[in-house]
Amino acid sequence: MEFTQFIGAVSADPILALIVVLCLGATVVNGATDAPNAIATVVGTKSLKPEIAIGMAAVCNFVGLFGITLVSTAVASTIFRMVDFGGDNHAALVALAAAMVSIIVWGVVAWMFGIPTSQSHSLIAGITGAAIALQGGLGGVNGYEWLKVIYGLLISTVLGFASGWLFTRLIKILFRNANRGRANTAFKWAQVIAGAGVATLHGAQDGQKFLSLCMLGVMIAMTGSSDAPEVFPLWAVLMVSFAMALGTALGGKKIIKSVGMDMVKLEPYQGFAACLSGCFCIGLATLTGIPVSTTHTNTTAIMGVGAEKSLKSVRWGLAGKMVLTWVLTFPGCGLLAFLFTYLFLAIM
Repeated sequence: MEFTQFIGAVSADPILALIVVLCLGATVVNGATDAPNAIATVVGTKSLKPEIAIGMAAVCNFVGLFGITLVSTAVASTIFRMVDFGGDNHAALVALAAAMVSIIVWGVVAWMFGIPTSQSHSLIAGITGAAIALQGGLGGVNGYEWLKVIYGLLISTVLGFASGWLFTRLIKILFRNANRGRANTAFKWAQVIAGAGVATLHGAQDGQKFLSLCMLGVMIAMTGSSDAPEVFPLWAVLMVSFAMALGTALGGKKIIKSVGMDMVKLEPYQGFAACLSGCFCIGLATLTGIPVSTTHTNTTAIMGVGAEKSLKSVRWGLAGKMVLTWVLTFPGCGLLAFLFTYLFLAIM
């Protein structure tokens, strides 16, 4: 699909144009709310200043989506197959637009309160709620692909917490006789590298989700097909990559404070362990096509790191507030998409 064809289709179809704008808007929100988790601990341990860390994350998000799409589109394919918007192209585009609005509204509200809500789960909830409204029931939901969401929850919470705890314990054992000053310096730079890795993998994981929604709208409008493409156009990858990087650059500070500075006080080796855990879990999910939440993974990894030292070192009140937000995301954002779909179908 050539870029000129895409421009022609957008110019001729105002609903498609709205979907593209909303998708890029949701990607910017994702960059502002999810991506900062990747470098929150790097700032929390004072390994990098916030401005430098945010700039690094923006670049890494761009590189992550661009790079992984050349190798694997497993996550994007999962999102494509998760729901079926039916055979009416106009209604399908309206429902997709409603889903995008619900994702943006939910994400912006969470960002205003500095709560690292999962944009991945908002996205999944949004398209699911819209598909249910459009089909009048669960017939438009692919249960097999939705099962991968459950796997993702396990990876992002259980494995994230456990690997954070385990990596911290291993580091303490392996470096128990090391000079503390030299070790802190080494872990400071190791954490920066690992944080860049998490940011890159965030771009690879979450970027593909929004890339898939953008292409879903384009394909429905231009071909009537909702099948996942074997190759994503370069212009689409660059467009979504830039939007995510822009969001990270503009809105990262609120989430960094909540996750990297308020929830647990970390030393450099602990920050490295948290980033290493994030790389492991997100990388595993991305290569297997499981839509995992980078927010869940990073925050539970930080909890696991803090819990290894002492359960009292974790601010469980703040952690509980985050968990409550995650729990509410599926029904809350799904209901918004459901209602917006009915509203949009009535006026469009």
